[in-house]
Amino acid sequence: MTMSAVVDLACQLIARASVTPEDAGCQDLIANFLAPQGFQAESMLFADTKNLWLRRGQTSPVLVFAGHTDVVPTGDPQAWTHPPFTPTIANGQLYGRGAADMKSSVAAFAVAAQEFVQQFPEHQGSIAMLLTSDEEGPATHGTVKVCETLQARGETLDFCIVGEPTSSQTLGDVVKNGRRGSLNGKLTIQGVQGHVAYPHLAKNPIHLALKALDELVHTEWDQGNQYFPATTLQISNIHAGTGATNVVPGSLELLFNFRFSSEVSAEQLQQRVASVLEQHALDYTIDWTLSGEPFLTPKGRLSEAASAAIYEQTGTQTELSTTGGTSDGRFIAKLCPEVIELGPLNATIHQVDEHIPVDSLEPLKNIYFSILKKLLVTA
Repeated sequence: MTMSAVVDLACQLIARASVTPEDAGCQDLIANFLAPQGFQAESMLFADTKNLWLRRGQTSPVLVFAGHTDVVPTGDPQAWTHPPFTPTIANGQLYGRGAADMKSSVAAFAVAAQEFVQQFPEHQGSIAMLLTSDEEGPATHGTVKVCETLQARGETLDFCIVGEPTSSQTLGDVVKNGRRGSLNGKLTIQGVQGHVAYPHLAKNPIHLALKALDELVHTEWDQGNQYFPATTLQISNIHAGTGATNVVPGSLELLFNFRFSSEVSAEQLQQRVASVLEQHALDYTIDWTLSGEPFLTPKGRLSEAASAAIYEQTGTQTELSTTGGTSDGRFIAKLCPEVIELGPLNATIHQVDEHIPVDSLEPLKNIYFSILKKLLVTA
């Protein structure tokens, strides 16, 4: 079987064991692949994170493909049908860690850029590529740092396609045109430790917290809008006590997360939580971590080009969605007015035996090519 260029490049990337924050040579592979087409490579190293900024052209509009070369750990390799870093094509599927998330996308937009420049060497504007090895980890020294660097030196971006796996049932059926914000809270409620037989000498923080927690989980924070579902709060961890059955705990600690719409700010959520806790006269401390603000790209040139390209290649009418977790698009949106996420099927991401249909890679590459043509070639 003769591999297409995009399948071959995807296999080369999967074969590199780039468990976050390792890059394992993936970015050098892409830089060398696109060098003959005039892409200038700039490596940006922040702490233990390797980042790559590639660009061809100096004028506007600037269309950026963004992605990550790191992958999540494999877990027990023996649980895999095929070795996780040995790309394997079987039963029409391409297996390997990163096949879906997101080395196939990186391969597809690299080959699309190569073919586009070969066909349209005098295209309008500029094509760029932003790759990081810190998306699956803390995401503190990756795309966010590259964006800060670009912003500091006055570079402007016009369109960005993040290659995250967004497709649900068939290739291109879902495109993300925004993401909800993510706000984490670590709440500690103080009580007084004591013997369960002498409750009058103790203050049980579990008992004290129950009504407040019930109010928080049943609060309507907003009703969402046409782009975002309503804001939700989920308690993810809760702990109190020493493990003994005869000890009233001295404190309770819990972790919770907001996924919030553009109808409310992180500051407003913090204030409302504090108000509830104070109404219940709790002795508490709370530490907040904002993982990302919500971002949204209303329907415009990029989403329209993507929808048209998907329909041309697959016959699928795409759906614009803001559901799911966060992505590096939240950082890019601060300096780029139009950001979407578009990639392969996401059914097996982060799972054992991660895979995607091998015959979806060529159409994905063609979708990226078509978007380039629609935005950077004058009819």
